[in-house]
Amino acid sequence: MSAPQTRTEAPFATLAQPGPARPERWLAASGALLHRAFDLAPGRTLLDAVAGPLTEAGMRGGVVHLSGGTFSPFAYVMPALSSDPRFAAYYSETFRPAGETRLERASVTFGERDGAGFLHVHGTWIEPDGQRRAGHLLPAEVVIAEPVRAEAWGAAGAAWRVIPDAETNFSLFTPVPLSAGEPGCLLLKIQPNEEIHAAIEAAARAHGLATARVRGIGSIVQPAFADGRVIPTDASEVLIPDGTVRSGPDGDLVAHLDIAVVDVAGAIHEGVLLRGANAACITFELCLTAE
Repeated sequence: MSAPQTRTEAPFATLAQPGPARPERWLAASGALLHRAFDLAPGRTLLDAVAGPLTEAGMRGGVVHLSGGTFSPFAYVMPALSSDPRFAAYYSETFRPAGETRLERASVTFGERDGAGFLHVHGTWIEPDGQRRAGHLLPAEVVIAEPVRAEAWGAAGAAWRVIPDAETNFSLFTPVPLSAGEPGCLLLKIQPNEEIHAAIEAAARAHGLATARVRGIGSIVQPAFADGRVIPTDASEVLIPDGTVRSGPDGDLVAHLDIAVVDVAGAIHEGVLLRGANAACITFELCLTAE
């Protein structure tokens, strides 16, 4: 496993994608904010336990934070380099640890695929062997064993919808407006090789968000942290435990992102990202809520 490097300057690491670059480098849709908090009951799959209550509440797109509880069975993949030229990065084999896996935290994109509720989930957890691991959960295969706490922010007037993305050759969550945009909740997709802080700040300005909380998941090319660490991994899985947009000293908007990221070797790296030095790998799926 490669050790973290130190970067004295902030070169912009990018990763070539197989398809043509989308003209729009970020896409967004807004709606009035819906907020829900609930427990995920044992015996249900993670997909059913999250998608059911949010669909009933009228939410069409949002982000969900999960904490505590356990899962059994449990299934996940980690980021991996791609041996297939159709993709710039891919997933590892599926891991299915035996026994109960205890959740630390997870961030979930909630939306629709083929007309049904769908989830994209990144998290950190403790497996039955005591090891702390992170990656991409498979929500249709993960079953809740002990109750998990869920808190969701989203909108009825904007949806996350899985749509083919020619740039990456993946089908990805994409924000879709369902009604006239209203302030409160902004669903934001960032295209590959865009600097994520700059895209968040541009979207917030365009949609009149002077201050906002930033929640969501994505992937970064060679994540660069504010303390000088650079993680030499082109493929990664990221969740944002804490993110904000605020006015800086000069009045311009400044995004602040405190993340957890797992690399292709399974190592977990946490901390504040270096603004201006982090490009999206495949996508970022974010929910910005006005404060």
